[in-house]
Amino acid sequence: MNVLMLTREYPPHVYGGAGVHVEHLAREMARLEPTEVLCFGDQQEPAARPPVRGLPYGAAMLADNPGRARGALDALHTNLQMMAMPPGADVVHCHTWYSHFAGVLARLAYGVPLVVTVHSLEPLRPWKREQLGRGYDLSAWIERQTLTLADAVIAVSRADREAIQRLFGLPADRVTVIPNGIDPQVYHRVDEPEELRRYGVDPTVPYVLFLGRITRQKGIGHFLAAARRLPPEVQVVLCAGGADTPELAAEVVAAVETLRTERPHVVWIEEMVSRETAVALYSHAAVFCCPSVYEPFGIINLEAMACETPVVASRVGGIPDVVVPGETGELVPLRARSSTDPEPDDPDAFAAGLADAMAGILEDPERARQMGLAGRRRVQAEFGWDAIARKVREVYRGAIAAAAGKETPA
Repeated sequence: MNVLMLTREYPPHVYGGAGVHVEHLAREMARLEPTEVLCFGDQQEPAARPPVRGLPYGAAMLADNPGRARGALDALHTNLQMMAMPPGADVVHCHTWYSHFAGVLARLAYGVPLVVTVHSLEPLRPWKREQLGRGYDLSAWIERQTLTLADAVIAVSRADREAIQRLFGLPADRVTVIPNGIDPQVYHRVDEPEELRRYGVDPTVPYVLFLGRITRQKGIGHFLAAARRLPPEVQVVLCAGGADTPELAAEVVAAVETLRTERPHVVWIEEMVSRETAVALYSHAAVFCCPSVYEPFGIINLEAMACETPVVASRVGGIPDVVVPGETGELVPLRARSSTDPEPDDPDAFAAGLADAMAGILEDPERARQMGLAGRRRVQAEFGWDAIARKVREVYRGAIAAAAGKETPA
């Protein structure tokens, strides 16, 4: 069985959890079946396992387009390049809407069975309009068409599956839950205080950590609001870059400046750090905080848990499939404004809940240590990539059988 994975993100150009997912799944799948990766970028590694080929993103033909919709149009241009020739695969597997149109072309133009992993859902990310403008309507339309067309859909959590079925009306037998995974040999506890000092973090002062992109989905503003409520001796470390919009970047700058006037220990690492630095930050943190307002899975929590760090996270989406309250960390309730607007209807109460949960762990270092050890054990037992790849291969087989039973794609 020849497998072709389509993705925007692939190393070294990875900025989110979907890119991490594809990297590890492709590597494990290549041990089971012949696998190839097409991605956005300049990667050209034909001898790698799996072989990887990047395609240009940011078409010169659109250079004069002044609208925010250009990002979505650029993605379509790259998708057309991906499918300019028959893919030569038995199954195509798409990751994120950026690659969906190529999957549609593979299914309609070449008859190749289509599998889609849902890493997030456009209808549940209304803030993307700030970034994409009317391009958000285009991305949402492409997502709907692709999920309707796909021979099989993979959800990364139970909540993700429920949302897919609610929003798109897909039958239960077409949606399979297979979680994200992690490599515990890559993510593990380290003792590297000098790596922290390089970024201005004092390893002798307990700190709470936020690590992620500057996007409303990740709840960065709620983390900064919660940090204002923590004891003043606690260090606050914000590792965040790549703002979705200049307006959001300005909001975060203002919030950090306010926080720094109120407490002495605030460090903002304004970049997406290397994996090695992230592991060091996780390992030395007293608490990792994931205040996401929308999170189909939350692989970042697995990363922290693998490094033996307790997690305080919002009780949304797939996070309860990962974090066990009272055992590997704590979950904070978030009551959304509506079914399509996941922002908290009471932001102050949500921030207070995050602060209380973090403070409770900070007050009991032995309890925190036990939570960290339990998190590591859970990662090793439940989220290995080898087992996940075998489950995905079974989905491929089902998709091929389903496609063979259709006279025409539907």
